[in-house]
Amino acid sequence: MKIQPVILCGGSGTRLWPASRTKYPKQFMLLGNGSSLFKETLRRTEGLADTEKPIVVSNDAYRFYASAALSEEGRQGTIILEPKSRNTAPAIALAAFAALEREEALLLVLPSDHRFQKPQEFCAAVEKACGAAEAGSLVTFGIQPASPETGYGYIQSGEKIGDGVFNVTKFIEKPNLEKAEAMLAEGDYYWNSGIFFFKASVFLDELKAFAPTIWKSVHQAWNERHIDLGFVRPSETFSSSPSDSIDYAVMEHTAKAAVVPVDCGWSDLGSWNAFYEVTEKDAAGNACEGDVITENSTNCYLRSSGRLIAALGVHDLAVVETRDAILVADRHNSQEVKNVVEKLKLEQRPESDIHLKVYRPWGSYETLVISDRFQVKRIIVNPGEENSLQMHYHRAEHWVVVSGTAEVTLGDKVHLLTENQSIYVPLGERHRIKNPGTIPLVFIEVQSGAYLGEDDIVRLQDHYGRADSEGK
Repeated sequence: MKIQPVILCGGSGTRLWPASRTKYPKQFMLLGNGSSLFKETLRRTEGLADTEKPIVVSNDAYRFYASAALSEEGRQGTIILEPKSRNTAPAIALAAFAALEREEALLLVLPSDHRFQKPQEFCAAVEKACGAAEAGSLVTFGIQPASPETGYGYIQSGEKIGDGVFNVTKFIEKPNLEKAEAMLAEGDYYWNSGIFFFKASVFLDELKAFAPTIWKSVHQAWNERHIDLGFVRPSETFSSSPSDSIDYAVMEHTAKAAVVPVDCGWSDLGSWNAFYEVTEKDAAGNACEGDVITENSTNCYLRSSGRLIAALGVHDLAVVETRDAILVADRHNSQEVKNVVEKLKLEQRPESDIHLKVYRPWGSYETLVISDRFQVKRIIVNPGEENSLQMHYHRAEHWVVVSGTAEVTLGDKVHLLTENQSIYVPLGERHRIKNPGTIPLVFIEVQSGAYLGEDDIVRLQDHYGRADSEGK
């Protein structure tokens, strides 16, 4: 039976601000190696035999990040967009209905924001679990605990039912320290990884038995789905589903739960301290990424996305730099970053929500400079793509081609621009830029005017079907 990877990528990861934002979550943010957690998740199944193309369950805000990552990895897959986030049980049900459109398969459910330092060990655990999953077990993977962690749920293993496979005795919510220490002393407790492996039909049968309202809502929403620019959109009926995790909806009730213990260097990377733990350290215990200099500093996590960080005489700090924000925190209290994000949201500051690099169906743009009456962007248009035919009421634009070829519609005329050529787009003039070539088109856009918001766009034509509020 084939393995169907299912990648869940709907979370926002606010504890990893400022690198992660509401509309640019941690699974898509660039890591020190130039990759992302989402891309690492895509690669995670490469060591497994007989796998299908992945099913990605996400939402409207992340659709272009997911599709761009698939394209950059040279992969194809199905992207399902939830109308509203309803937690993991409904999300996995969508993937199960999608898989059964073809044939029965073993769903390997993977959160997209985890890191495995030993992925080969995980693949070996999946191979061990195949027999139990094919026989009807709902398998989860228990992580060998390295410490009495209070931030994770736990699984207690019971009777052995196969090579490295055990029945689940019970699931335990996040414990206090005393209880966590007691469980580690017993030795048959594991961290709950949130990774699952089961036949699509068996999961749906158990969901229907224990959470029938979820099953009914998702089933109807799937039957009413439509395709939009290659994305699969279930109907709004999905939003009427209860919001429940797979643990609450199914795993804590079913008699078919099984666990495979695995030691694969797993981390959910839920804080900057977790990033520190999995990053290579220098002789002073500092984990440095990007342009960083240290002097008389120890045990710090220092991450630069561009500007130089110089750390002098500091200890146990987390310092994270992006173009528009810098976080300085006690590394051991970095979980509290979410409180800063809440303050930013209350003040309606864009730094809580939007990253300076934004993906669009035609490519991406990155804001380089922001001022009162002008801003500068670096824009990339993929080969054969074009943005919408549009106009602005409050700003004019200058475009300078850096590389590639641009076909520019300006009013009733079409202009062809190559490297180092430029064009002026007056306020109120309809315009569009297209890449007719075979390499990416890169150009610099200088906007000037009284108002520079992305909502100052009137779309006259757009074959991606976007609203004006979605920006460029």
